[in-house]
Amino acid sequence: MSTQARASVPVDQPPVDPLALESQICFALSVASRSVVSAYRPVLEPMGLTHPQYLVMLALWEQQPLALRDLARLLRLDPGTLSPLVKRLEAQGLVTRGRSVDDERALSIELTPAGVALREQAESIPGRMMARLDVTRDELVLLHRTMAKLIAAAEA
Repeated sequence: MSTQARASVPVDQPPVDPLALESQICFALSVASRSVVSAYRPVLEPMGLTHPQYLVMLALWEQQPLALRDLARLLRLDPGTLSPLVKRLEAQGLVTRGRSVDDERALSIELTPAGVALREQAESIPGRMMARLDVTRDELVLLHRTMAKLIAAAEA
């Protein structure tokens, strides 16, 4: 280490290895993502949903019908990855798949009455997850803002 680099390290702290696993943002994000998705599992299971299916339902509760390609864009998923998720939701009676009225080439996804009704049950999930993860709304807003900034930078 150069004397200039040593001079910038506080004397009460050892130098940090720039390649230390624990200091990598990619590692922290990866572990956090898996851990948070895992924490959702027991909350979503009684509703019969996996986390990816929950994301599909969130998008449809916000706006429907949606073309498969638009849903894929919103969720930042490949349509080939999304299609089996939608098929499973259809098999559960939560969505229907059909040809778009505007464009017969496009597959349109729409909630069934059961899918619409499931929203009421899902409304408790954000609060339950805040409690499970021991975070406040303000902490989540700050985290979300930071994640949005990271996503935008990574996609630029």
